[in-house]
Amino acid sequence: MDASRLTAIDVHTHVLASVTEKERSGSGSDALAGTFGTIPELTVPELADYYRERSMAAIVFTVDSVTRTGRGPRVSNEEIAEQATEYADTLIPFASVDPGRGAEAVRIARRLIDEHHVRGFKFHPSDQGFFPNDPAAYPLYEVIAEAGLPALFHSGQTGVGSGQRGGGGIRLKYSNPMHLDDVAVDFPDMPIIIAHPSVPWQDEALAVAGHKPQVYIDLSGWSPTYFPPQLVAQANSLLRKKVLFGSDFPALSPDRWLADFAKLDIKEEVRPLILKENAVRLFGLDGPGKPGEV
Repeated sequence: MDASRLTAIDVHTHVLASVTEKERSGSGSDALAGTFGTIPELTVPELADYYRERSMAAIVFTVDSVTRTGRGPRVSNEEIAEQATEYADTLIPFASVDPGRGAEAVRIARRLIDEHHVRGFKFHPSDQGFFPNDPAAYPLYEVIAEAGLPALFHSGQTGVGSGQRGGGGIRLKYSNPMHLDDVAVDFPDMPIIIAHPSVPWQDEALAVAGHKPQVYIDLSGWSPTYFPPQLVAQANSLLRKKVLFGSDFPALSPDRWLADFAKLDIKEEVRPLILKENAVRLFGLDGPGKPGEV
């Protein structure tokens, strides 16, 4: 990937459709409808075309929440990784493995790293139904840390199940970013990305990112119009090298996000850090180096 040609790197996008499906049922996005309405379900090639048109790169992933839902991911990690290799100029594949799978999760993660060359892992504590600092998840983190890969964790409120009876069974308590403080202590060399403005725990996320050198925050899932003032203030100052552009596409388009970001009170010298340069450094896109160095 030639980072010099990119205008931005979107670190948070979802693959909701498989290239092997002839028809798209819409079920992959039903859980988000209460917050985002009807959203498009795109395959990996469609996502690649979308971001290429914008001279952007994107991290792509699915979510494996089989323990809570009884169903595996709509699109397999293997398909995403294999398809992404055909668009390596634009896409960076992450994997998602439900920690509730136990020893199987460790075996799956090793295989995805060794055979499919995934570049990181996505976790959704509320959807997967686990506390990130549960020691039962640590063997899985050990595999990720050993490979020198980052782990991205959903935080705060979620659109999944919003407005549904009982919130669709989703428990928000799992996604308090303060649980990630323990993970950062116990895995000091594993880069951690706290996904989203962490409503209602924004201050906790800022505290963890400010205190732990390998912890970052992505700004996905919310229009910048609604960013809390303390998030904007720290993005402009203490955390200027720790904040990453993410849209949550296709739930929220990068076009909408960037248009609103242009109106945000962000210093001109900080904008390129958030949009691209922090991600370039984190993912080692500027040449050999240790991921997560600040």
